[in-house]
Amino acid sequence: MQFLISSFFMACLLKMSYGADWCYQSQVTCETHCKGPALWPEANGGCGGRSQSPINIVTKRALPDERLTPFRFTGYEHAFKATLNNNGHSVKVDIKHEATVRGGDLDGVYKAVQFHLHWGKDGGPGSEHTVDGEQYPMELHIVHMKDKYSSLTDALKDPTGVAVLGFFYEPSTAVNKNYDTFISALGNVINHSDTKDITHPISLHQLILTERNMTNYYRYQGSLTTPGCTEAVVWTVFQHAIPLHQTQLRTFSSLKFVDGKSMVDTFRPVQPLNGRQVYRSGSATVLSCAALLVTSVAMAFSLSHPN
Repeated sequence: MQFLISSFFMACLLKMSYGADWCYQSQVTCETHCKGPALWPEANGGCGGRSQSPINIVTKRALPDERLTPFRFTGYEHAFKATLNNNGHSVKVDIKHEATVRGGDLDGVYKAVQFHLHWGKDGGPGSEHTVDGEQYPMELHIVHMKDKYSSLTDALKDPTGVAVLGFFYEPSTAVNKNYDTFISALGNVINHSDTKDITHPISLHQLILTERNMTNYYRYQGSLTTPGCTEAVVWTVFQHAIPLHQTQLRTFSSLKFVDGKSMVDTFRPVQPLNGRQVYRSGSATVLSCAALLVTSVAMAFSLSHPN
């Protein structure tokens, strides 16, 4: 009997290991025939590199860097007609208007290309990066490339060709009105390849932190967090989190993967640093519990009462 059980699991493992596409751990079963994060290097050799993302940010080991000054955004305030796309792994929005970021020791001007999110299950832990071992419910990635490139493919050939701004989300007792239009549209992109034009224009500015709360951040050199895991990304991970009501966070779990399973736990586990150094802006410090509470309450109030 033990031999039969072992043979079954070996056959199952072989089915999942060969001729399979990549997937998240929540999708892995004997029937899916897909390769979970541990097997991504087999699906794409780049995922076995030594400068992979995401990582666990240990705040006490992050070195202050005076070059990590505040960012300067252009076009982030412009509202645009966004189209949501369920690409089978996440929900993505392509950015087709001119929106750029500079400063913060970035190597020039970077233009926004797209944004997407990573989340857990029903508002549970789901961010890709963690901070001192803490995993937030969700994480937003706004992907930029150097403005001299015309395609992300070309930018990824440059070791610093891509800059990703990463934002955490945290549960809030108040509904974040800035996300109403975006989250309402999720019900129209439940299945793989579904697309939906958001009824009212949105801006990048309304989806992220205020500039006052974006001076605290961490910086390191890493990779894309999905195959091919190309190591050409300058990562900026902001310390403050964006508040969302628990019902808003849970809405993302209603989407479905390409295989029809519930789209939950869409994060890659943290990767080894392998000697890389994480830096922090001068104002990125470990806040006291009282300061964190005051900041969260103030942000939740302002977002639930937009101008």
